Amino acid sequence: MATALIVLAAGQGTRMNSDLPKVLHKVAGAPVLAHAMRSGATLGPERMIVVTGHEREAVERAAREVDEAAVVVEQAEQLGTGHAVAQALPALEGFAGKVLVLFGDTPLIRAETLRALADSTADITVLGFQAQNPRRYGRLITNGSELQRIVEFKDATEQERSVTLCNGGLMAVDSALLAELVSDLSNDNAAGEYYLTDIVASARAGGRSAAVVTCDESETLGVDTRAQLAQAEAFFQSRARAEALENGVTLIAPETVFFAFDTFIGRDSIVGPSVVFGPRVTVESGAEIHAFCHLEGCHISRGATVGPFARLRPGAELAEDVHVGNFVEIKNAVLGEGVKVGHLTYLGDAHVGEHTNIGAGTVTCNYDGVMKHRTEIGARAFIGSDTMLVAPVRVGAGALTASGSVITEDVPDEALALGRVKQVNKPGLAKRLFERLRAEKSRRQKEAK
Repeated sequence: MATALIVLAAGQGTRMNSDLPKVLHKVAGAPVLAHAMRSGATLGPERMIVVTGHEREAVERAAREVDEAAVVVEQAEQLGTGHAVAQALPALEGFAGKVLVLFGDTPLIRAETLRALADSTADITVLGFQAQNPRRYGRLITNGSELQRIVEFKDATEQERSVTLCNGGLMAVDSALLAELVSDLSNDNAAGEYYLTDIVASARAGGRSAAVVTCDESETLGVDTRAQLAQAEAFFQSRARAEALENGVTLIAPETVFFAFDTFIGRDSIVGPSVVFGPRVTVESGAEIHAFCHLEGCHISRGATVGPFARLRPGAELAEDVHVGNFVEIKNAVLGEGVKVGHLTYLGDAHVGEHTNIGAGTVTCNYDGVMKHRTEIGARAFIGSDTMLVAPVRVGAGALTASGSVITEDVPDEALALGRVKQVNKPGLAKRLFERLRAEKSRRQKEAK
């Protein structure tokens, strides 16, 4: 059956104590909203409708980064979830199929759970969970396998509050039925809002069927506070670590490794303690990331080693068997097969040919204060320690730069380049200078007394 998604993302989230809408706070490097939309996208929906409100333009930008074709509608007044869905109904015109209503502040919903909702044969299917502490959740009132109604906590009787099957918020409804039921909603309740949850009782009164799909409580976690944001991050990381281990990745200290929403690591790779993955990182099989590395927007090929204490920034491309050592930073640079960058080096806006050795303290001076410039280093070159490569510049294949050189001109293939001032020794001058400095220090100390 065809599916469409309505993602509710209009709330401000005042309890976040933030100028940023709650759905734009990040979990694993991506806005909370993006997580919900990506989970929903696994269903291959015909339409993705995002309902915005607070900071509408910022939320719309975030939604379009996930799905350029998303239809964005505005809920100018926040009058409840039923009212929010009503704003989305015009965007469903001409659609026939199952509509899933998701919440943009619920980042942990699994694709499998959404599939179960979409595949349900009931007229209305609601997501539920068994709560360890039901607190102020809405309750799902059932009769055997049939869902009778959803009761908000503030409207529930004491008997209804004793129920532990709670409302996870998400639901799946036939598109025509959804429009019919939403149009009949009333705001005659304690909050004066139009509750989407009321459509269950209305549907049952009209002889329609209603069912419950259950999931783990953690999947339904909504992010309304900073504490819940931290909790969502912790749940995500725990899930991601378990998945990496299951997929054949060695995590030496799993609890210290942090993944982004899209991190990919091939099997038989090894990740050391305290490694942080930002967005858009791919690590091929058999690579090793040592402790205390920070990686973002990079690609690491089979057999490469990185770190410890290395930073790979966006555009870093490491070919097979590359070695990037401690205190090395790589940005927008391609390192060919077998390149070695041992320590204390910055390579930015560069291309390094295969099997080249980069000495300690090498810097590609890529920025002139206005524009960036590239450095090209050929295959099997040797860059001496403390070489400053002032871009734009090219060092040829098999060339060598002397330690301490400042390279401002192209170096031909197989040439030796020396770009440093000739050393001059002044006999006895060091001693005389130290004597003068010590005398001056002594004088100042006496004056201070």
